Amino acid sequence: MVQLCRLLVAAASAGTGFLMLSTLGYAMAHPEASAGATLRLVWCLGPVAATVYLAVAVARTDPGTRPRSGLAAIGLGPARLMALSALTTALSTTLGSVLALLAFLHLRGDLPGTPFDGQVAGFLAADLPLPLPAALTLLTVVPFAASAASAVALRPKDKRQRRAGRRAQAAAASGAGDACEERTPGEQADGPAGEAPAPGPRPAAGHSPSGLPWGVAAIAAGLAVEAHAGDAGGAPRFHLPGGLAGGPAGVLTGWTLTALGLALAGPALAYLCGRMLDSAQPGVVRLLAGRGLQQEARRIGRPLGVVCAVASGAYAMTTPYTDARLAFGPLTTLGAVLVAGCALATLATAAVEARQARVGAIAALVRLGAPATLLRTAALLRAGALAVVFVPLTWVVAELAAMPLRG
Repeated sequence: MVQLCRLLVAAASAGTGFLMLSTLGYAMAHPEASAGATLRLVWCLGPVAATVYLAVAVARTDPGTRPRSGLAAIGLGPARLMALSALTTALSTTLGSVLALLAFLHLRGDLPGTPFDGQVAGFLAADLPLPLPAALTLLTVVPFAASAASAVALRPKDKRQRRAGRRAQAAAASGAGDACEERTPGEQADGPAGEAPAPGPRPAAGHSPSGLPWGVAAIAAGLAVEAHAGDAGGAPRFHLPGGLAGGPAGVLTGWTLTALGLALAGPALAYLCGRMLDSAQPGVVRLLAGRGLQQEARRIGRPLGVVCAVASGAYAMTTPYTDARLAFGPLTTLGAVLVAGCALATLATAAVEARQARVGAIAALVRLGAPATLLRTAALLRAGALAVVFVPLTWVVAELAAMPLRG
């Protein structure tokens, strides 16, 4: 699973790098259309952000970079493991960028093989020399952004992690391996002696995530901006790639705020789903599902909000073509697949991470004699509660976002 996740990151990086190289080829083949080339490069920011988001999610779930007592004893504390995780992310994304460059050169005919012609040659610029420094600059965007974001996401966030790492290193240097066990009660870790806490925020079921007011405010502001932009008749319009629906330029800003609001409100909404399940005298199944969902709200809420934002945006951009057949170009299809695939892969990664965090609790329930049907029913109940809340919310936001584009 770890290698599969890293290969997914490399594949996403390859697709994003190929999109940016195609933008460079279009700019070379159409030097008079500088505005169109710039707009194509701006639209590459969506796949870049989706790839970086997936890379950070994979780095957070990588078991090889989690602090452990054995690694801390030889000097690999939380800070160095953070650097190791960033390096692993950089290697995976760099592999994808190299594959993208090789594929682009092959299609152009610079490598042995048959170059493409016809309509595809419009973004290859096969008859022009490829500026290698510009191509390499574009290809370094994803590795640099992904490794930097992974380092920021996995940095030691409190003094306890840093003290645990320094304590383990000091114990290894002095030869006192048991020194890590002499802790104050306030510094007692959850794992074995000398083991530093895992990087990243720990989900807690004691209180609700605090992003709901900010998320609702961002969604309301985004919908207001979209409505205002739709009413402005003389506002400048933007054109989406591949023949998708275009609209006023303010619609893009409004949809960005709406997507940010959904991502911010996702953890709080998932927590409220858990509270809804374990309220009103719950039974064993509802109590288990509700408490589990509250525990996992911070882990799966934000990826679920991002998936809802992507789904609402896709619906808003394609809904004007209800009576006509869509004819997407190859690059538009690749970009849409990258964004949607990265969002779904990130959600799946978060779900796997949540299941790994429940392994101890599940094992304890099995030892107590809990049947397997009880655990499956609780999992289905959690999924159903999330669907009841997030599916209507996505549909409402998508309908409101599509109104300016229909006009």
